[in-house]
Amino acid sequence: MQKVLILDFGGQYNQLIARRVRECNVYCEVKPYTMPMEKIREFDPIGIIFTGGPNSVYLPDSPQVDPAIFRLGVPILGICYGCQLMAHTLGGQVTAAQADTAREYGKTETVYDTTCPLFHSLPEKGISWMSHGDFMAKVPAGFALVGHTAACPNVAIADEARGFYGVQFHPEVNHTENGTAMLRNFLYRVCHAQGDWTMGDFCKSTVADLQAKIGSKGRVLLALSGGVDSSVLAALLAEAVGDRLTCVFVDHGLMRKNEGDEVEAAFAKWDIHFVRVNAEDRFLSKLAGVTDPETKRKIIGAEFGYVFLDEALKFGITKEDFFAQGTIYPDVIESGMGEADTIKSHHNRLLPPEVIAQFKAVLEPLDHLFKDEIRALGRELGLPEYLVMRQPFPGPGLAIRIIGQVTKEKADTLREADWIYRAEIAQAGVDKQLSQYFAVLTDTRSVGVMGDGRTYGYTLALRAVNTSDFMTADWARIPYELLDKISTRIVNEVPGINRIVYDITSKPPATIEWE
Repeated sequence: MQKVLILDFGGQYNQLIARRVRECNVYCEVKPYTMPMEKIREFDPIGIIFTGGPNSVYLPDSPQVDPAIFRLGVPILGICYGCQLMAHTLGGQVTAAQADTAREYGKTETVYDTTCPLFHSLPEKGISWMSHGDFMAKVPAGFALVGHTAACPNVAIADEARGFYGVQFHPEVNHTENGTAMLRNFLYRVCHAQGDWTMGDFCKSTVADLQAKIGSKGRVLLALSGGVDSSVLAALLAEAVGDRLTCVFVDHGLMRKNEGDEVEAAFAKWDIHFVRVNAEDRFLSKLAGVTDPETKRKIIGAEFGYVFLDEALKFGITKEDFFAQGTIYPDVIESGMGEADTIKSHHNRLLPPEVIAQFKAVLEPLDHLFKDEIRALGRELGLPEYLVMRQPFPGPGLAIRIIGQVTKEKADTLREADWIYRAEIAQAGVDKQLSQYFAVLTDTRSVGVMGDGRTYGYTLALRAVNTSDFMTADWARIPYELLDKISTRIVNEVPGINRIVYDITSKPPATIEWE
């Protein structure tokens, strides 16, 4: 399978570049810019993309690359910082732009040289999305200027002989007109991609890889949450190892209303070993008095591991057997990878070392896929649509939708409120229009009045978003009439809640979940 390597220099759109490349049916992976040259050669990419980043390339502590990368004979596309890095490393000069020169931000009309392979068959003019305060005062020898704006004469450069291209704008964002087509031109006209990244091929190759890794006798213990990711992984592992797969569903007492029973019923229809562990008391006791969200996640992640270890010992799992979990790409990124900050630690990235040590290896075959790719894989494996399109639900469950201390009383209150919210959304037929929607029990109390009496109850926040990949998201415009109905029902039917607010924040700057 052909692969493209994306080297991460800390830009905000780096995962979006990966999305766009895969949308062009080409497999890619994002790696830190510090990836050693021997590992790059081993990766054997058909092309390399340098991402954007917040630094100035001429400063002594700015991220750099080994100049040997330009001698690999592999096409390279530099985006924003990546473009300036290419120019700087190959003998050009990058300086801070002056106020009256080439500092550009936001939507900018851009003129392209359509004889350049990067802009083949595209309009000569279009809007591009700029975000740079530095300027290429001198481009390296061998590079031609193939794009300009009113303020900047060199927003795109090309050395066609070596297959090196650079753009000062961001082709991966929707604001750039024909940006995906530019990336497609780089992939197909410059890197000569064959477009062999399909879910069918990925499914076959992953099953084969799992069979080779696990062997003919190895067994697998899968952490099954009942969500999309672990359900798809269950089907994938069932294809690979059949009845040597045991799925352990841990009901930590922080599921949504009726969800534990629904998960058990769904997987009862499958020919797999399914084990449900009721561990509400165990988790709530560990969370008693804890208010910090990151601490909650770490406690839950570790406790999950210990529960799985207990079950493994019951089933006689040995160090020749494997542990599997449905980690996906946003989990890896938000938990911190390369230049990315840790946004929030995902529970399946927090297994205690002593748990991992009991298994031969941890299997995470989905950890380079985005959510919509997971759904496509699920369909490829023949999963029913109700499982494929199941609402995302975080592993820590309601613990991260309860702001502050977690108690059974709070969990029960949130369960009821969330159930009403989801029921009314479904009843109105709006559920198919939303990527994710849920309720959050805040730690804020306010004065209210019910039946001519004073109340002092919790504020409940409602959240609904639309997104394609869960890396970015926009708040959903739910009709006011529906929000009014939901609010009235919750306040009337759920004791302890007397105020409802609706979250209208996108991601970024917020995350989808509150904690």
